[in-house]
Amino acid sequence: MTPWVTRLIFANAGFFLAQQLYPRITYWLGLVPAEVLFRPWTPFTYMFLHGGLMHILFNMLGLFFFGPRLEERLGGRGFLGLYLVSGLMGAALSVLTPHALIIGASGAIFGVFFGFAYYWPRAQIYIWGILPVEARVLVVAVTAMSLWAGFMGGSGGVAHFAHLGGFAGGVLYLKLREKFSAGAQFRAVAKAPAPKAAAGADLARWRSMRNTGDMHPLNRGEMDRILDKISASGVQSLTASERAFLERFSQRH
Repeated sequence: MTPWVTRLIFANAGFFLAQQLYPRITYWLGLVPAEVLFRPWTPFTYMFLHGGLMHILFNMLGLFFFGPRLEERLGGRGFLGLYLVSGLMGAALSVLTPHALIIGASGAIFGVFFGFAYYWPRAQIYIWGILPVEARVLVVAVTAMSLWAGFMGGSGGVAHFAHLGGFAGGVLYLKLREKFSAGAQFRAVAKAPAPKAAAGADLARWRSMRNTGDMHPLNRGEMDRILDKISASGVQSLTASERAFLERFSQRH
């Protein structure tokens, strides 16, 4: 468990308990897109409410299994940004069902699903604990099902457009994050007084991470890949996201 995953699980559980004690909370904090001008806080608060035990259990299990690896990769602030932007995009796309009451963290969780598949596209996800599916295939399949169900009217009480908004928010957030990270790296390199010395010091610090034992296997595999790339092509071959990944983990260890 990582800090923000833990906080978000407790926050969702706390709101769910409050719903059981004071059912009226669901109306005041839930999102009805056609009424958002009268209750402008609901695009944010709706993502902390749930319609039943299985609803919150499914969402929190997704956060529990996929969130920590992603928070390690993005850092706490980056992970929270992805979560909230995905949830808000889920609210935005819910305008296609203007009079429905939308509740649930699903939009934010689907953004987390996308983030996981974005960084580890070939990771095996076991459906019902049995059927192995690559993360990238699962994201494409769920997106297609949500599109079909949303536009064909077969929602069954499921906010499919909020799910699609969560995916869209994940795409937007991670692409913009990479773009701005690349710009920040360019400015940092331009201002660096001694790039050769700095590169050597960075490389020694990054290579020392091979001795750490508490890194998740997926993140360790990514670290090994990047270090092998440096050995083959040099530090200058790193992308902004690869350098940020090494920096984040070197600061932790």
